[in-house]
Amino acid sequence: MKAARPHDDAMVELLREDPAFADEYVTAALEEADEPGGRQALLRALRQVAQAQGMQEVAARAGLRRESLSRALSPKGNPTLETLLAVLSAAGLRLAVARKEEHAA
Repeated sequence: MKAARPHDDAMVELLREDPAFADEYVTAALEEADEPGGRQALLRALRQVAQAQGMQEVAARAGLRRESLSRALSPKGNPTLETLLAVLSAAGLRLAVARKEEHAA
């Protein structure tokens, strides 16, 4: 029987094995960012992508110190738009906008 491991560790490993998965993963987190807990989930997804690519490397590409990147992507982080865009770019991603689906009443 395989030992259980933390979800974060499993996601980081999956993102390392399949870097293209980051596109779908972060997009899904971004789409749910305005839901309860969604903001924290988005920060977690970005943190996992950065960990998969190497926090130090992503921080350097984003023009940030590793500590600043870790703080910005922490559960209580509140990155500025500038930091968010820099991290996305450093991770090989970009922000996209789509019309929100209307919910049936």
